[in-house]
Amino acid sequence: MSVDLSHRKAAVRVRLLNKDGSPAANQDIKITQKSHQFLFGIGGFEGLELAGGKPGGEAISEERKSYLKEKTDKLFAFNNYATLPFYLGRYEPVEGKPDEARLMAAAKWFTQRDVKLKGHPLCWHTVCADWLMNYSNSEIMRKVIERIERDVSAFAGIIDTWDVINEVVIMPIFNKYDNAITRICKEYGQIPLVKEVFGAAKRTNPNSVLLLNDFDMSKDYEILIDKVLDAGIQVDVIGLQSHQHQGYWGKDKLYDVLERFSRFGLPLHFTENTIISGDLMPAHIEDLNDWQVESWPTNPEGEERQKKEITEMYEILFSHPKVQAITTWSGCDDAWLHAPAGILRTDNSEKPSYSALKSKIENEWHTDITTHTDSNGFVNIEGFKGKYELRGLNGNITFNLNGKEKEMELKYG
Repeated sequence: MSVDLSHRKAAVRVRLLNKDGSPAANQDIKITQKSHQFLFGIGGFEGLELAGGKPGGEAISEERKSYLKEKTDKLFAFNNYATLPFYLGRYEPVEGKPDEARLMAAAKWFTQRDVKLKGHPLCWHTVCADWLMNYSNSEIMRKVIERIERDVSAFAGIIDTWDVINEVVIMPIFNKYDNAITRICKEYGQIPLVKEVFGAAKRTNPNSVLLLNDFDMSKDYEILIDKVLDAGIQVDVIGLQSHQHQGYWGKDKLYDVLERFSRFGLPLHFTENTIISGDLMPAHIEDLNDWQVESWPTNPEGEERQKKEITEMYEILFSHPKVQAITTWSGCDDAWLHAPAGILRTDNSEKPSYSALKSKIENEWHTDITTHTDSNGFVNIEGFKGKYELRGLNGNITFNLNGKEKEMELKYG
């Protein structure tokens, strides 16, 4: 069955010019896609240790550095988007001493490799800082806003995409343990809290792309989004989590989620996706965090299942016009909850799912063109939206194929 991917492609008429401005007539050229406009993501948490060392700045061993570099090189060989951690309880475990240097080192390391970044999250009731609970609710609110302003400002131009607030649906009724964010959510309400944190992020960086992110795919999340939008809060993207530790959602649920959340008319990011390549988590577990095991191995049968499921999921999401990003949460096994949810095993060897996704992104969803200009230097180009390199007689030129321009001039430097 043929899948319509026309919304992922663009066409442009290019006039190629020589250095002196004359038409580069009748020249053979090769046009190669270097990266996608679509965001293929991986959790980039290992970047902190690789680029910035251990917490406190202590250097890591050369062996460890080599291992992490091999892992990140493999993961970002075909992925172009990384999520970096800003959980307040880890980013600033002691008030006034944020882990900015390591995060900045990691962010710059990824940016130098042309990987776009997202910060996650600016406000969340889990992994919250204990020191916030020493303050009154009004002071907690003020400090949360100050934190957002500080970090969004510090990383502006490097990280411009943020999960602003995480898992608001459950936030006011969260009862696993006391925390500062649930306290202020209960006192001020969900919508006022969302309005404050989104407002702080947007006024600090007007060019930012701001997400509301949740794991709750029920009607409750739709109701929350309706209320948020009705309150005039500027949400740029709806974030949808899909931690499938108890089994793959399947086509029907994927299409149902896409239909229900597309009605808001906003871009959709599948922000946190896990598909297991070992035994599944028991179905009776309600909170995934309650499944605490010391070891959760991958196995050959599970790896083949994971390959099939992750390929189908990516195909469905890539074909949907509202979806702009997919992030596989754990690039490597034995990360969150020790789950075998990576596309790499713990020794950095590649699973079948790695090869399948690499082939999709680098081959099937990829454009390479060998063509030539006409007598006036014109050539028509069509391909997947993204960054390209044109190689011709007089050198190389990079350009973006984004669908916004129907004609462009490219000139050898």
